[in-house]
Amino acid sequence: QVQLVESGGGLVQAGGSLRLSCAASGRTFSRYTMAWFRQAPGKEREFVAAVSRSGNSQYYADFVKGRFTVSRDNAKNTVYLQMNSLKPEDTAVYYCAAKQSTWLDRYEYDYWGQGTQVTVSS
Repeated sequence: QVQLVESGGGLVQAGGSLRLSCAASGRTFSRYTMAWFRQAPGKEREFVAAVSRSGNSQYYADFVKGRFTVSRDNAKNTVYLQMNSLKPEDTAVYYCAAKQSTWLDRYEYDYWGQGTQVTVSS
């Protein structure tokens, strides 16, 4: 089992940047595919990005391609989401998630963090 804690959210102006972090407990972090999801008020949770166990492969939702970058540091048990060129529609609670499956383009995950709020003002 793995426990996930997100950080790095906050208030930023449109066009700005934020970097989210997700720290994982345990010694088997490198065995998990990691992902970021988000949920805006009144909307369903949606997939944002995923990174493979090694960090060598990434998969993104179309609406963040070219703006967001997902990465991980297995030595630090941490996954990151660098968000650039933020838009007001990126406002949401962002969640970190983990699974042992290696499929990047399937969105069923086993473990979830509590989320961190990102607010983008216009």
